[in-house]
Amino acid sequence: MTETTLQPWRTLSGPLGAEQLGADDRPRVVFVHGFTQTAESWKPIAEHFVAHRDIQAIVVDLPGHGRSTHVRADLRRIADMLAQTGRNAVYVGYSLGGRACLHLAVMYPHLVRRLVLVGANPGIDDDEERAERRASDDALAVRILELGVPAFLAEWSAMPLFGGHPLSDAELADRGRNSPEGLANSLRMAGTGAQGSLWPRLRELAMPVLALAGAEDEKFVAIAEQIATLAPRGDFASIAGAAHAAHQQQPEAVVAAIDQWLPWSRL
Repeated sequence: MTETTLQPWRTLSGPLGAEQLGADDRPRVVFVHGFTQTAESWKPIAEHFVAHRDIQAIVVDLPGHGRSTHVRADLRRIADMLAQTGRNAVYVGYSLGGRACLHLAVMYPHLVRRLVLVGANPGIDDDEERAERRASDDALAVRILELGVPAFLAEWSAMPLFGGHPLSDAELADRGRNSPEGLANSLRMAGTGAQGSLWPRLRELAMPVLALAGAEDEKFVAIAEQIATLAPRGDFASIAGAAHAAHQQQPEAVVAAIDQWLPWSRL
């Protein structure tokens, strides 16, 4: 992605820490980060689209992260907060952010013009499996509180889910701004184990949906393909050379996938 000089990001008031870039009268695209990340993680991609597609971009800090570290909320309440922050927009969410955007699309479908999901899981159908995941998430929350954020990030980023792609120094510094308490609360209240399954609701989604997954992330490739099949206007694309965090591991490819899919002239 080429660098372009833009006006500074502007802080928005509201229930979540959020920033806006681009003119108020332009089509709005809201970018929502994953667990341990912050709004900063989407800024390079958001800035590219503001510069090249003349949109208004909003990036948010989810509860327990960044400037929203003090906020405690489950995914239904997060959807309420996203609705207040982003209003009518295209929503792009990664992992935890994708699950939050899915809740928004189910609860406030009139606000979601189009939906892009990167490595997002609609939930766990089986009650026993979901209970096991909730226990696992709770144990992970305890681990964060015991280790602190820097040591936990070293363990987290080394998980097979991320395909051996190391975090850059800038990514480590950004995620290091999060607090152990905020991340632990996020896991306990908005982790995959804490959410109900949205799989049965995918057929209700009237808006176009693009499900993306890193090609190296086989579990989420299968999930993304299933999302695209169940959503009435669903599409799927895989990102070569990326595992779970495709938007950071292969940002140019994610930009290209979104760019080709969104009808910019009709937003």
